[in-house]
This record gives sequence, C-alpha cells and structure tokens, in this order.
Amino acid sequence: MTCLVDQFRPEVGESVVNVLERLGVEVDFPEGQTCCGQPAFNSGFQSEAREVARHFLDVFDATEGPIIVPSGSCGAMVRKFYSEMFEGEAAERERARCVGERIYEFTEFLVDVLGADDLYTDLGPHMEDTATYHQCCHLERELGVDHQPAELLGRVKGLEMLPMYRSEVCCGFGGTFAVKFADVSTAMLDEKLDNAAATGASTIVAGDTGCIMHMAGGLRRRGSDQQVRHIAEILDEATGPGDQANGAPA
Repeated sequence: MTCLVDQFRPEVGESVVNVLERLGVEVDFPEGQTCCGQPAFNSGFQSEAREVARHFLDVFDATEGPIIVPSGSCGAMVRKFYSEMFEGEAAERERARCVGERIYEFTEFLVDVLGADDLYTDLGPHMEDTATYHQCCHLERELGVDHQPAELLGRVKGLEMLPMYRSEVCCGFGGTFAVKFADVSTAMLDEKLDNAAATGASTIVAGDTGCIMHMAGGLRRRGSDQQVRHIAEILDEATGPGDQANGAPA
C-alpha cells in the first residue's frame, strides 16, 4: 500500500482488496511495509532514499507472488528507479530486480494478468454515472499502462465515459514539484480542472492518489461539485454485493 493511500485515502486500499478478493485473489498485507522511498529520492536525498528502499526490499523480498500497488508512481519507483539507486551494489540491485519484476499497478494486474474478459464475466459491473479519465504521468510514461484503465472503465455498464481534452497532460502535482514550483503547479492544475469541467462529467477518475488529492483540493477551492475518485473505488462500487454485481441497475 502506498503512503498517501495509507495516510489519506485508506478507502482506496480497501477497494483494491475488495475487487481482488471478489476475483478469487488471496490478499496478504505485510504490516512491516512503509514508504518506497520516492519522496526522498525525488528531493535529492539519495542515501536516505536507499535506506527506505532497503526496508521495502526486506519486507517484500520475504513474500511470494505478485505485488499490487494502486499507484503508477510507486510502481515506477520500484520497477524503474531502484536499479539506479543501487548502482554499484550488486546484491541490492539483484534484489531490486527480483522484487521489481513482481510489481504490478492495480489495473495492469487486472487486465494483463487476470484478464479483463474474465473480470467482467465474473463481476458484471454496473454504475449509473458520468465520468472522465485523467491519465496519470508515471502510470502512462514510466510503466506504459495506458489502455488498461480505459478498458476497465469502458466495460462498466451504465458508466458514460466522456473524453477530456488533453487528458494525458500532467495535473501539476508531481510530489515536491507542487511545493517547490507552486505557481507553475497551480497553473497546470487550473488547466486540467477547466478541461475536466468542460466534459460535464460528474466524476474525474484517476489512478494515483497524489493526482487525486491535488485535483480534489483544486475543486474544493473552486466550490465545484465534481468529484475525483480512484479507479479502484469505481470498480469496487460497480461490482459491489447485491443486485449491482449482477448487472442490474443500482
């Protein structure tokens, strides 16, 4: 589980577990897990980031099976940047490679490992709503996860997906970027929220909690009724118990 989910949006983690368990996946949550080290790494604190990353490897190296994260940024950190952090440390780099090969972003796992066809045969999702999708930077650019979220959302019966202009453009969060370059970050956020509002959708869907918190704050300051939700929450609600899971209107 990612830091932001754990500390600010635990309901996202609960939704991830709910969806996976409905699909017959046995979920284990290692209680010793902490941060992946990305905040320190992005801020230039390499030695501090390595210590946090070593703990991450200690915890997950002792587990088996796929490691699912509801975040493109954390997935990219482990899969792409751990090898850079541990350059010159052969043993740690090998551990990072082995753990990195087991890391899957949530929608990537559902589509590429479990199979979207089986997912919708088993769960029959239904939700009456309108939504638009924000393409998170790390998810798309670092992990190459682009079609999977759209494919999942497109198969939810009753959910009308409305295209957003320049949906692939950054929302302006970027972790510490939003603090160091607040004016630039705010300008990027305003453009994103303007484009989201123009769709007329009631909900903005995204796959990274950082983006969600950033956009939600901007919407709150605007007094907007538009919501921002993690894709795991959408799938959880759409496949929840009762008539909804059988494809009947909620």
